[in-house]
Amino acid sequence: MKFIIKGFILLCFSVQCALAQTPQELKSYLPAIPDWTISEKVEIFSPDNLFDRINGAAPLFIENNFREMTSMEYANADNYITIQAYRHATPEDAFGMYASERSPDLTFFPFAGEAQGDDSSVFFFAGNIYVKMWCSSSENISDILQSIAKGLSEKIDPKAGYPDILKKFPTEDKIVHSETYITSSYIGHEFLKCVYTAKYKKDGKSFQVFIVDGKTKEGAKEILDKYFTFTKQPLDYKEGKLLITDRYNGDIPVIWKNQYIIGIFSEDGNVITGDDFLTGISSKL
Repeated sequence: MKFIIKGFILLCFSVQCALAQTPQELKSYLPAIPDWTISEKVEIFSPDNLFDRINGAAPLFIENNFREMTSMEYANADNYITIQAYRHATPEDAFGMYASERSPDLTFFPFAGEAQGDDSSVFFFAGNIYVKMWCSSSENISDILQSIAKGLSEKIDPKAGYPDILKKFPTEDKIVHSETYITSSYIGHEFLKCVYTAKYKKDGKSFQVFIVDGKTKEGAKEILDKYFTFTKQPLDYKEGKLLITDRYNGDIPVIWKNQYIIGIFSEDGNVITGDDFLTGISSKL
């Protein structure tokens, strides 16, 4: 038993270390680029002083469990490239922050968990790090930025990808690059935390499919108790198919299965019969 406990502790420690990149480690991950020099200057920001660097955007980062931002630079004779590496508590938080700033106007690149950018910027997530990069030049240096981003992302997490739960969502009718992770206050309810979502369009109707991770069966029931108390519905429900009559968000069909609450929400108020979606996801959890 002692060996099992010791092994478990070592495993947890190794996982924590794998996610806890220091500013020095992140700087060491930057690849060498011809004609560009990596600056010795490294700035570090915490939740207490992140406002000093990004001002109004700081609250959303903190909501996504931001822990530390490392700012680094490349420079050549005329220009510089700024790299801001935001370390979050978990890979889900880093993905959620990236997804909240994802833009349909940018080009997607085939590296990291997901990456996008344009002629002078690149954004990506890998592991528990969300990285934002841009160049002071107005010239197209996308190839250079992608080379830096690809090298950095592979050092952070060579197997980076979407959270596993999002892989349970149906691919049919899903809007590409619409997946998100929301830490709290989904559809306006503070108690709806740790929510994975994706947008769909079927038969001319747009809607979201979501999974709330209550961490335990008791945790999921506590969330449902709060929701049913808000909607003034009886609390004598059982695990399985349920209908939440949310006066602000319309009727929301859900399935409660163990620690998960799987549901469908229509932003347009359309009546969505989503049994196929819900049972399909439920069978995979």
